Amino acid sequence: MRFFKNLLFGFKAYIKAIKFIIKHKWYWYLAIPAALMLIIYKLGEMVMEHHVIPKVDNVNEIVWSMIYIMFEIAVAVLLMKFAKYLVVIILSPLLSALSMKTEKILTGRVYPWEFKQLVKDIKRAMKIVVRNIMWETLFLIILLSVSYIGWDDPAKSPIFYITYAIGFFYYGFGFLDYINERRRLDMDQSITFVRDHRGMTIAIGAVYSVLLLVPVDLGALFDWSNFNNDAMGTIGTFILHLSLWLCASAAPILAIVAATIAMHDLVDLSTNEYSQKIDVLEEKDYKDEE
Repeated sequence: MRFFKNLLFGFKAYIKAIKFIIKHKWYWYLAIPAALMLIIYKLGEMVMEHHVIPKVDNVNEIVWSMIYIMFEIAVAVLLMKFAKYLVVIILSPLLSALSMKTEKILTGRVYPWEFKQLVKDIKRAMKIVVRNIMWETLFLIILLSVSYIGWDDPAKSPIFYITYAIGFFYYGFGFLDYINERRRLDMDQSITFVRDHRGMTIAIGAVYSVLLLVPVDLGALFDWSNFNNDAMGTIGTFILHLSLWLCASAAPILAIVAATIAMHDLVDLSTNEYSQKIDVLEEKDYKDEE
């Protein structure tokens, strides 16, 4: 019962996040992940489609060629399959700053800016993401292995769908940890917290994942070759895929705002002893200047 209550709690946070972003006109933030996800996906696509198989003449060269091809495939899968994680890693400075900005508006409290703390936050975010990738991959391999044993088509196995829930959990964990870090929870404490609030964690990760899984055809945005024959159809296709791409681009920004709002509603971030009231910090800066 508590799980479903927390699940609903997480979904409601997204509704609040949409209203919050519109109210504060944070639209320009969406352009950054839009460009980034396009670059990541295209790199993966290029590696997968244009890999070069080196010429081989003996067994030794065959072995090295196989390693080379496997490496290219691994890179392509990393870029395309785990694009959601790569976006979080690269955007970690922006997401951290946006989360703090959201918390400032919600609570009227801020955190004294320190370069060392910023570097620490970014390192921790990357560490969490790498940890989550490893665990998700391990669970994925186990579940796929079981599915292969019991079903001819693993994708039709009911066990296979558990992989989605696992992915949702780890994606949500990555966003919630930004706030847990500011609460000065160490990694073990943060892990315990998200496990105790699995429903909320899965909800945060689920919406993020679904938004990134929308079937966007990037080629349709630039293909106007059929405009003379079917102008309305071409424009309609363009608008459809542009809208889907905007949804995918909004995912990380929306997720970090929703995660911050959900955490505030849950634990009241204004009570965090490591933050300071805005007027107190401004008074301290004034005295420092004197």
